Amino acid sequence: MISFELGVEDLADTRFALSPLSETLFSLRVLRDPGLSAVHLPWRRSVLGRLDALDTDLLMSLVAQRLTLPDFLTPRPTAFSPAFEEELAVVRAASPDLVRRDLSAAHAPDPLPAALRAAAATDDAAVLRLRDAICELLERYWELALKPMWPQMRLLLEADMTYRARQLAMGGARLLFAGMHPNLRWQDGVLHIDKMIHTHRVTASGRGLLLVPSVFAHKPAPPVSPEEAPLLMYPSRGVATMWAPAPTADASALVALLGAPRARLLGLLTEPLPTVEIARRFRVTPSAVSQHLRVLHAAGLVSRARDGRQVLYRRSPLGDRLAGPHT
Repeated sequence: MISFELGVEDLADTRFALSPLSETLFSLRVLRDPGLSAVHLPWRRSVLGRLDALDTDLLMSLVAQRLTLPDFLTPRPTAFSPAFEEELAVVRAASPDLVRRDLSAAHAPDPLPAALRAAAATDDAAVLRLRDAICELLERYWELALKPMWPQMRLLLEADMTYRARQLAMGGARLLFAGMHPNLRWQDGVLHIDKMIHTHRVTASGRGLLLVPSVFAHKPAPPVSPEEAPLLMYPSRGVATMWAPAPTADASALVALLGAPRARLLGLLTEPLPTVEIARRFRVTPSAVSQHLRVLHAAGLVSRARDGRQVLYRRSPLGDRLAGPHT
């Protein structure tokens, strides 16, 4: 079990961030062990054929036998949504001692795999060459495997953060963590993360808590080292829809009446959804969705209600009667 002891100031400084670099590292777990999540199998199948030109031995060696990852490769985001290149620049600046520490800690008690043996060298130059080779490899892997779908992933992750922020506003830290994952437990000012390989307790001491939703994390994932500031990668909501094909147009009278985009939109709104989530599912921009929502609302086919900073849309009774035979 890993525990984060959070004071009042730490709770006040609890915030969210995105991390494309961390997603890149966590996706390697799915490549290494497809049994982690059947949801990601379509993505895995699509990616495997593109990796022939990469050093897959070195790439896969970054994930330990117990699926832990080196902390220096998943640095704490310094902004709400840093670019991949900005995060990788932090890794490129990692000291030889940090590279040694984190690679060894991630793989312990197992020995370092052959592709990472240079990390055990006393020669700093050899460790730095390994660090730079890893960075170059991760950059190429990001370009091939994740960058093309990052806009869709970001929409999903931002929708999750909107939901979590509402939970925090409604029920405080207890409600926030209660619905995040079964392995999380909030008690007496301490966040307990169960079923961890390591066991330690981290006192935040004014450093706050950073929450990073993830498409590829299958369970909560704090840093391996107790020296790192409190950070928690956690599984995002809605991942099951991430690789699903976009909804197809309904070739019915409803389409002829409303047009295909609005008919599909009306069929989707059986539950309240914000614009950003609708846009993610249809793989279009939020502004494009807003135009159709304005028309449907003006026609009385959808209702809307403000929930905090966002507006939720749902089919109205009239919309239900119109769409009923077609959805």
